Amino acid sequence: MLDINILRKSPEILKENLRKRFSDIDVDELIELDKNVRKLKMSLDELLAERNKLSKEIGKRKAKKESADDLIERVNEINSQIDTLQENYKKAYDTFMEKWLLVPNLLDDDVPLGEDERANIEIRRWEEPKEFSFKPLEHYEIAQKLDILDFERAAKLSGSRFVIYKGDGARLERALINFMLDLHTKKHGYKEIFPPYIVNYEIMEGTGQFPKFIDEAYETDGQYLIPTAEVPLVNMHREEMLDESDLPLKYVAYTACFRKEAGSYGKDVKGIIRQHQFNKVELVQFTKPEDSNRALEELTHDAEEVLQLLGLPYRVVILSSGDIGFSAAKTYDIEVWLPGQNRYREISSCSNTRDFQARRASIKFKGKDKKKQFVHTLNGSGVAVGRCLVAILENYQQEDGSVKIPEALIPYFGKEKIG
Repeated sequence: MLDINILRKSPEILKENLRKRFSDIDVDELIELDKNVRKLKMSLDELLAERNKLSKEIGKRKAKKESADDLIERVNEINSQIDTLQENYKKAYDTFMEKWLLVPNLLDDDVPLGEDERANIEIRRWEEPKEFSFKPLEHYEIAQKLDILDFERAAKLSGSRFVIYKGDGARLERALINFMLDLHTKKHGYKEIFPPYIVNYEIMEGTGQFPKFIDEAYETDGQYLIPTAEVPLVNMHREEMLDESDLPLKYVAYTACFRKEAGSYGKDVKGIIRQHQFNKVELVQFTKPEDSNRALEELTHDAEEVLQLLGLPYRVVILSSGDIGFSAAKTYDIEVWLPGQNRYREISSCSNTRDFQARRASIKFKGKDKKKQFVHTLNGSGVAVGRCLVAILENYQQEDGSVKIPEALIPYFGKEKIG
């Protein structure tokens, strides 16, 4: 959520930001809704102040054993007006907040302008894709030959876009999770968290998933399966006042993630690129405002090191204004090379949300000067486990159908190849 003063004092900044994001949100409507809320609040405050003043006067008269009937009659009138005004105020406030919560974060100045991923700008590459002496297969073809992923039985259990990991497939997924957690905790200094997978509505709202993306969430009895560990990790400190000495806070969590993938029908139907349930290792940081730019670079490099140690070629791109996420001010995507598809595919998004999430979740810190400020929050996949498995199958496939295991992963996997 943005600082309301941006709407009240600098609406042109908001309009320009929405133009860059190719959003049709009506800022002028928001201004009028906010004015109405403030007008009702002012009237309500005036009546409450008058009632308080009259109540004191009634007390004085009664102490003197004087009649206060006229004042009591006026207080009763005010009470009736307050009841009506409070109801009108709540309706006006809820109407405004319903729309205000749909306003995305302000973009950083260096975010490239563009409608979609075609405007993303490549920042750097690590290693060039290797040449194969044979036509490389896609991961689901490799997996079928090795009998390590089962889509048909998963569909029987749960429907489309689910998978059963079998044998060495399950073993490889587990090895990757442990490898990533060890790297981020032992080398990068993150504290491991194992959070709940089910959260309340306001928790999803706190990180910006709701109300905008409510159609993509799995709901059960008024609670929701998490789409990413970012949701519980950020909200761990919901409505808390941290101390400056606590920052930065760095958390890592492995969780399953659940998404309906609304609006993505027909995309990546084959394989495990786009699933309703998938595994991810997530990185989250809480920092002081002046430290969040540096923290974004650090967090991105932490995620990159996973791919470097596994010997997987990748590139880093900065997302354009039309491709960036709702809560993000700036995002780097890490895209791993998939030879079977002959293209780079996203395996991690690393974002600085600045104080956007902290305002929604009310997460502040107190500095040495006792001044209270909102923290900045950052998040990134460290990395998507299933897509990492895909990248290993495709980059390490051999002509005989087997798959080598990256050297750094052998101690976790327990052998040097599959097949």
